[in-house]
Amino acid sequence: MLQNLGDQIRECLRHAEHCAQKARDAESPTLRNDFLDMERRWLSLARSYERVERIGDFSKANARPANHQ
Repeated sequence: MLQNLGDQIRECLRHAEHCAQKARDAESPTLRNDFLDMERRWLSLARSYERVERIGDFSKANARPANHQ
């Protein structure tokens, strides 16, 4: 799963950019706000994936071999 996180982060960022573009193009303030809200949610998900990735990296770097308890 961890090897796919980079792809998932990029996909979230791609969706966020699409929402930002739709917000810029929206004529209705309500629609604009909806797209901006979706953008924020995609960015939040990307940050969550980044945290999982950092935790995984930290865990790998600090893992002790099982026979050295």
